[in-house]
Amino acid sequence: MTEPTMAPASRPPAERPLRFNPFDPEFRRDPYRVYARLREAVPVHRSLGMWVLTRHADVIAVLKDPRFSSSQIPQSVRQRSESPAQAQTNPLAQLAAKSIVFTDEPDHTRLRHPVVRALKRRTLEQEQAHIARVATQLLDRVSTADRMDAVADFADRLPLQFMAESMALPPASWQTVREWTHQLRYLLEPGLMAGADFPRVQAVLCEAITFFEALLCERRRRPGDDLISALGAGRLEDGCLSEAEIVFSCIMMFVAGHETTRGLIANGLLALLQHPEQLERLRRHPETMGAAVSEMLRYESPLQQTKRRATATVEMGGWTVKPGEQVLLCLGAANRDPARFDQPDRFDIARTDTAHLAFGQGMHHCLGAVLAQLEAQVALRVLLARFEKLELLSDCPEWLDHSFILRGLKSLPVRFGR
Repeated sequence: MTEPTMAPASRPPAERPLRFNPFDPEFRRDPYRVYARLREAVPVHRSLGMWVLTRHADVIAVLKDPRFSSSQIPQSVRQRSESPAQAQTNPLAQLAAKSIVFTDEPDHTRLRHPVVRALKRRTLEQEQAHIARVATQLLDRVSTADRMDAVADFADRLPLQFMAESMALPPASWQTVREWTHQLRYLLEPGLMAGADFPRVQAVLCEAITFFEALLCERRRRPGDDLISALGAGRLEDGCLSEAEIVFSCIMMFVAGHETTRGLIANGLLALLQHPEQLERLRRHPETMGAAVSEMLRYESPLQQTKRRATATVEMGGWTVKPGEQVLLCLGAANRDPARFDQPDRFDIARTDTAHLAFGQGMHHCLGAVLAQLEAQVALRVLLARFEKLELLSDCPEWLDHSFILRGLKSLPVRFGR
């Protein structure tokens, strides 16, 4: 009898090399477990055509190093534009090239100073009163019910309405501006844009430019106590912005500021509701709200990654980064690095060391950082004072999936009581 032929023993599948993959569902649910594994095994590695950094020391070193440029996004827009030959003159490329977020010296300081002056035109007390009024109005709308979506009804609306009122935009335009902002967010991640997306996004940008150009013209004729008037004051030769630079600055205040502030408020509220002992501590000591918001930024940063481009050869973590190569800085990973923070995965509003990187560092530290923190502090203070009881209506929060550099909630259903 012939012995049966035995199939060769199958080998166990080789373990996939650990790499950064922001599109993995596991990463969407909990990026911090992935960050921890990357920090331990491959803190500096190549993935998706980029160098990926996850350690706090490496991330902050690049943020402070002038050999790394923030011009990667404008360059990507030009390369991926539908008509590369005309990329220098199309509105998308111009917006990317003239925005504070994406420029290096000397343009960065020239663009930054007038915007900072305009943002400081009001006192801290005036801004707090304004934010509190908007927050109160939004909560009045839901006060007859016993629940709300804290994202759609509150966190999403507050930064939009506050900035729209600060610019004295007509209320009838607010929803349109919100839709423009949602479409133009692709500028922060041009790599996610398909070729067919460019005409649509460019058409939206042209509408926004026309809208803000008309407003700027009107404010120069009849200036008021608003942000657009403040940006338009003075003469170009005295170091002020050009008309195009003012218009682009207005647009980018919505694009760069809305979703991050929205995320800060909603992510922070979720952290409090998931840690009731911290929520109770904050209710007992509302004067610690500033420290609490700093911990929210460290623990659940709305901006999880940012990109830089090497302009020189740099040795980093045993690797050589060559000129022109992209570097992805995982801010969310740096903010949970145990080499920098004690018990980094613990949410503790009494933490004294909250030197997070949620707003970047160095020259490109977010110029709206103070305002974003103020909005979150006042918004949460008003919310907690209004409702004595707050509870989550879902144990499985859904996170946005339209971006991998931003971390924010799709919705946050809560029940409240007085």
